Amino acid sequence: MTVSLFDQFMSPTLLGIPLIALAITLPWIMFPAPTTRWLNSRFLALQGWFINRFTQQLLLPLSLGGHKWAALLTSLMIFLITMNMLGLLPYTFTPTTQLSLNLGLATPLWLATVIIGMRNQPTHALGHLLPEGTPGPLIPVLIVIETISLFIRPLALGVRLTANLTAGHLLIQLISTAAFVLLSSMPVVALLTSTVLVLLTLLEVAVAMIQAYVFVLLLTLYLQENV
Repeated sequence: MTVSLFDQFMSPTLLGIPLIALAITLPWIMFPAPTTRWLNSRFLALQGWFINRFTQQLLLPLSLGGHKWAALLTSLMIFLITMNMLGLLPYTFTPTTQLSLNLGLATPLWLATVIIGMRNQPTHALGHLLPEGTPGPLIPVLIVIETISLFIRPLALGVRLTANLTAGHLLIQLISTAAFVLLSSMPVVALLTSTVLVLLTLLEVAVAMIQAYVFVLLLTLYLQENV
């Protein structure tokens, strides 16, 4: 049972070739390309409104120096939302349930914010390792603790996204299996279970969007500390 539950998180292969690269590039193909018409379609207008609103909210805590990251962070947000949402479809693979992919996204971006802080304002960046007014005997301990908390940030970003999506997929599979098994013996209980499954699916849609937003928001806060 355990193997069958976690089989859905294995990267699919075709002729020995991992298909995770196809799963990563597919979201970009689904977005409509801009047209030369004076008036866009409703879908393009809705997409443009969403991107503009999100970019405005994203740039609120950032100073002018961090506005050059707007295109990268907005693209990352759309990329994560699309992959998370496509993973909720039946018989699909969710690349963001792989810790390796999430760490591959989180670590370079976090490292870039740290390097920017060390280059632009090294004194301020190193000052985060020692809070002001710390008693003398606690200085070595606090430096070690703050250094560990700094280096654990990309791991926390990747594990948070992976754990939330994995837990949601497991719950959906467990409840759907229970509803299918109970359908012949206890139809009423199976109907109630199916209702819970629908509500859980709606919750997972919200989680897919919220986790992508939290991932990018935390990167924005890390960037603000170092800009």
